[in-house]
Amino acid sequence: MSQQILQHLSSIPPLDTEASALAAQRLDNLTKPPGSLGRLEELFIRLAGITGHPLPSFNKRTVIVMAADHGVCEEGISAFPSEVTRQMVLNFLSGGAAVNVLARQADADVRCVDIGIAGDSMEHPHLIGRNIRQGTANMLKGPAMLREEAEQAIQIGHDVVRDAVAEGYGLFITGEMGIGNTTASSAMMSALTGITPLESVGRGTGLNDERVRHKAVVVQRSIELNHPDATDPIDVLAKVGGLEIAGLVGVILGAAMHRCPVIIDGFISSAAALVAQRLAPQVLDYMIASHVSKEQGHALLLKEIGLDPMLDLHMRLGEGTGGVLALHLIDAASHLASEMATFESAGISGEHTL
Repeated sequence: MSQQILQHLSSIPPLDTEASALAAQRLDNLTKPPGSLGRLEELFIRLAGITGHPLPSFNKRTVIVMAADHGVCEEGISAFPSEVTRQMVLNFLSGGAAVNVLARQADADVRCVDIGIAGDSMEHPHLIGRNIRQGTANMLKGPAMLREEAEQAIQIGHDVVRDAVAEGYGLFITGEMGIGNTTASSAMMSALTGITPLESVGRGTGLNDERVRHKAVVVQRSIELNHPDATDPIDVLAKVGGLEIAGLVGVILGAAMHRCPVIIDGFISSAAALVAQRLAPQVLDYMIASHVSKEQGHALLLKEIGLDPMLDLHMRLGEGTGGVLALHLIDAASHLASEMATFESAGISGEHTL
């Protein structure tokens, strides 16, 4: 493991227990029965511990959409061709994708990173160009990428967060675009957990039953060929993963290093979260699971990580869409804690006066 990544792992601070205690104390003084707002209260207390502020708020927040292509698409594991990755990135940049619509509603920005799109270099004033290679290699024929490339992608994710924090951003949402990336995510999930491809592989972009079975065979054979080491998450990432997934690992680690919450989106983002958690177990404290997707392996994957999703809307789009929807719950928790009256300010007798 590179010295830079080792330094990142050792730089993740523990939660601020004093801030969490103060947040809990404030919630108990609001004009409501203690704990009556349920998971919204738990969420607010966690956000306080993450940020170190008893009344955290997040005025600047962004979805980081990592984009890359996958060589395994040669095996017919997607309903869409690889060119759609590039086309969808242009859609993100013009503001026309689902994540753009939902982000505007939630007052969040969308940042798109070319970390491994195939083809000619993309030029756009709002695109963050960090292309490592033009897509991964076909993992059914050998490793998806070099270990050094996987580590470089992790570093890029960290650097994107570092730069955004310097601009005042305090909350991050994981997003991705990459035709074929549910296949890579399923392979990573199976390699790291021992869960079979029959359980980890889903329909992705909308495959029929026959093509789902073919996809599971591709995942199984890729694992057998490459022998990823389950005790070495970066080895798994390099052999059967994706550049955008590696970039999201860096986003998650970078957010934790800077005491920023990171909202985990769907199946692909959760594959990145599993790698981050295996590299640094303490990073789990900084991750918030937005939703459980309709992709078959996602619920099992969240359970392996130790994340409890807030929403179940039967979504399976990715991009960061579920993560952006969870922003409304974070805002609700923050507004309730900061704007509700206390028993004292409202002149209401609390339990302690009865």
